[in-house]
Amino acid sequence: MLAAAHRLRSGADFTHTVRSGVRQGRRNVVLYAAPTGERASRFGFIVSKAVGNAVTRNLVKRRLREAAASTVRVRPVGLDVVVRALPASSTASWDDLSTDYESALGAALRRLERGTGPDGAAGRERTADGSGG
Repeated sequence: MLAAAHRLRSGADFTHTVRSGVRQGRRNVVLYAAPTGERASRFGFIVSKAVGNAVTRNLVKRRLREAAASTVRVRPVGLDVVVRALPASSTASWDDLSTDYESALGAALRRLERGTGPDGAAGRERTADGSGG
């Protein structure tokens, strides 16, 4: 279970993470991650009705929360993460879901360390016509 300090709760926090962070997709999840400096790492989950009925959605959420809890133990500060479950997650095993989560998180962390932004530009400024500078 995630402590309250490690949960994203407001819509503004979700929006900020999705818009300003990096995105990594896998078969079962899409993960967005944004650096937060010295603030506690926080996690949010989006599991729509497309994933399945309430029982299935809650199962997927519990599994994703457990995967996030293991991340908190390793990286307790400096990261906001939003995980969106895709419909394929409804039939995924715990191992498949956990592997996709960890793979996406690892790739997102590598992109953040390189300084690659959400548009794929590594520190390049965009000109008025949208091309790289």
